[in-house]
Amino acid sequence: MAAEAQKPATRGAERRRFPRVKAPIYCRPAHRRLPRREVVDVGLGGMRVYSDDPFQVGSRFEVEMFLPGGKSVTCLTEVVWIRKLENADPAPYDVGLSFLHVSEEGRELLCDVLECAEPIEDELSEG
Repeated sequence: MAAEAQKPATRGAERRRFPRVKAPIYCRPAHRRLPRREVVDVGLGGMRVYSDDPFQVGSRFEVEMFLPGGKSVTCLTEVVWIRKLENADPAPYDVGLSFLHVSEEGRELLCDVLECAEPIEDELSEG
């Protein structure tokens, strides 16, 4: 299945239970020495990131998030959508990840960051 054809079946508020924010968070696949990528937006339910890899919808993997103050959170994620970017800048793919498991401590750390972050407009909502 082509990466650009893998889009969510529902739109807007129907699929987003948590508000998204722009927060100073970076991430990379856990336990790998890859460069960190800035998280495009994040909420308690998941995050949007740019990727060099064409993940398949349904793929699961651990992600390490780097929070302000030098703290980090590792969580299990699932790819829920992926889009190929036209100009491949800043990366070839735009990826939506859903959080499947975040430890209680990690969730608390993430909540602290999200409370101080700037809300963003939901570009996927209808109307």
